[in-house]
Amino acid sequence: MDLIAKIAARKAVVIFSKSTCCMCHAIERLFFEQGASPEIHELDRESRGKEMELALSRLGCSPVVPAVFIGGKLIGSANTVMTLQLNGSLKKLLREAGAIWL
Repeated sequence: MDLIAKIAARKAVVIFSKSTCCMCHAIERLFFEQGASPEIHELDRESRGKEMELALSRLGCSPVVPAVFIGGKLIGSANTVMTLQLNGSLKKLLREAGAIWL
């Protein structure tokens, strides 16, 4: 879990995903469209991907991907991110984390 915390703290937005996951792709695209430039870790292409997947699961990520961190804090999966987008809270979180300026 220390590895996940270190990675999550490196950038304003960090997304753990899988290259074959369509919801992961949609969430990544959403962040790019908001003007954020997330750090993306595709667990199926990472040398320590299985270890990171297990750690995300222990953090309560269900499903494990996409797992979104903003400002080093676990936000959640696609459902949570989409809820934040729909209620207008996502941009505020991105601004507060320094991921976007507008």
